[in-house]
Amino acid sequence: MAIGAALAPTFVLWRLGAAIGAFFLALGVGCHALDELAGRPLRTRLSRTALVWLALTGLGGAVAIGIVGVVILSPWLIPLVAIGAFLALAYNLELFGGYFHTDVWFAVAWGGFPAFTGWFVEALDVRAEAVLVALTCTLLSVAQRRLSTPARELRRRTLSVTGRQTLRDGRVLELDSERVLAPLEGALSALSIAMVVLAATLVVGRL
Repeated sequence: MAIGAALAPTFVLWRLGAAIGAFFLALGVGCHALDELAGRPLRTRLSRTALVWLALTGLGGAVAIGIVGVVILSPWLIPLVAIGAFLALAYNLELFGGYFHTDVWFAVAWGGFPAFTGWFVEALDVRAEAVLVALTCTLLSVAQRRLSTPARELRRRTLSVTGRQTLRDGRVLELDSERVLAPLEGALSALSIAMVVLAATLVVGRL
């Protein structure tokens, strides 16, 4: 989101702050609560009632911020608010037979859409640059997903990994879950940090 906002032709810090607040409530609170309701992937001990309230509060708060943006900035934000709420519910609740619960929709919903929204809340228009930055963030999210899916499977659902890797020089490496998981988590960590640093750099450059 910050990347899209910082690349827009105009930049107002409070608009970015409001947009980040909305996405934090929707994704950081609401969507994670819905995930826990679906299968406890985070293994919290929160009750079902607490998770429902967190989901309602997170998504409701995000929509409320969006409505304020519609009143203050532009009615053209209405489609973005509606799309954001729909994607959050459709992906996390696996609506429509899980059609939206795929790697592609994950990348669009949590990569491309926030980047485009960040651009739009600043520029209030659509240009080729907005589409390109959304595409870039979508592809980066695809890369993240391709790494995180096997890493998550190893961490949460794998009891053991056994095998051998034979090198050309004759050496044999014993494979276990830690050896297989390490490069995946290392790449994920580096990618996450790089995106945060890039976003911060672009925002600082606009201040």
